Amino acid sequence: MSLRVAVAAPFIQHGSRRLEENEFVVALSLDRDWFSPDQAKRLIDIATEEGLLDRTDDGLAATFEPGEVTIPEEFDPDEDLLRKRSAFERVLDSLVAEGMEKHEAVGAINTLQGELGLTIEAAAVVYARREGIDVDDLAPVAREAVFDTEGDC
Repeated sequence: MSLRVAVAAPFIQHGSRRLEENEFVVALSLDRDWFSPDQAKRLIDIATEEGLLDRTDDGLAATFEPGEVTIPEEFDPDEDLLRKRSAFERVLDSLVAEGMEKHEAVGAINTLQGELGLTIEAAAVVYARREGIDVDDLAPVAREAVFDTEGDC
């Protein structure tokens, strides 16, 4: 959720769904002082990997409606945003964004994992789908985790 907030901030500031990459970096590093320029560029890479941004010929485009994101007054993004998140973490964020309590979602996913004998990533995707949450973009990542685990057997 906080990744979406951090990514939305420059777009909200400029009142646009498209920005040049340098505008995005300046908004996060100089205007808001949330990240260094290098960290802001890393954030672009992560947000692109996670499907929040598209790189286009003329810069960056938000794949969601930034205007629908609320930036809390006290919001200060953590550097944890700059690390690649697992499919489980990404699904969990989607569940929480839809209003589910984090501890309840984790418990339900763990139960499903035990019942079905899946990896945590696969169980998270199955659980989210059962809850009606679109995580189709994460299914291949979960599938890959299953195949990686099978090689360990």
